[in-house]
Amino acid sequence: MVFTVRGRTVVVTGAGMGMGRLYAERAAREGAAAVVLWDVDARALEDVVAGLASSTAAVHSYVVDVASVESIQAAAGAVLNDVGVPDVLVNNAGIVRGKYFWEHDHRADIDLTLRVNTGGPMHVTRAFLPAMMERGTPARILNVASASGTLSVPRMSVYAASKWAVIGWSDSLRLELVSAGHPIAVTTLIPSYIRTGMFEGARGPLLTPLMEPDYVVDKAWRALLAGRARVQLPWTVQLAGTLRNLLPQPAWDVVADRVFRVYSSMDHFTGRTSGAPTQGKDDR
Repeated sequence: MVFTVRGRTVVVTGAGMGMGRLYAERAAREGAAAVVLWDVDARALEDVVAGLASSTAAVHSYVVDVASVESIQAAAGAVLNDVGVPDVLVNNAGIVRGKYFWEHDHRADIDLTLRVNTGGPMHVTRAFLPAMMERGTPARILNVASASGTLSVPRMSVYAASKWAVIGWSDSLRLELVSAGHPIAVTTLIPSYIRTGMFEGARGPLLTPLMEPDYVVDKAWRALLAGRARVQLPWTVQLAGTLRNLLPQPAWDVVADRVFRVYSSMDHFTGRTSGAPTQGKDDR
């Protein structure tokens, strides 16, 4: 039986703008009964709620700091009480820091990146999963990782580490749910750079241009509904991963640096400069 969101409840983290907003709009457009928006930015949430006013979905917004377990637990409790058990969970919120490792601040960079990017999806999923399992109906979880979680990238050591962990956790969770017999499919999204502003200044590696958000959301959404284990975008992400596993380290370093230009892709990174909060946005 084909899984759809029609008549179901969808929760999206980092829904205040960018791809998070696109996931929410897609859910409403495809007939979701309720769309639950989480973001750390209250004003951004208001804009998304206003944009979804004409949809038939009931829209619920919560200001949530996914770096805080307490904030996640409180918001999840409110959702379960006010809206009900989610059928679809999109773990999209994240942040990025692009600089040499020794330039990272202990708390504002290292600790925060790991708490948002790695701990966030884990704690959000943990807060909802028992209720989803107990209900026993088909459900979907999408975890947004990154191609940086499969390949080492200079000036992205902490970010890459956070996404490397997400990939391992997400796919392990998928296998655990299958083994335990729960009809909850987990999809891991592994994209290269996306043209959202979050990676402003970054240059796509060879044959890997910055992708448009609409394109990535469409591919991820279709994979989510189909229950696919992972989706890597574009095709060069999988190619690079294969070459990395086949070539000796010195050879791969030359290919990655001089051919694919992966190692210099963050040399001119600036990130968002609008002054908007960095957490809760779409993340690659």
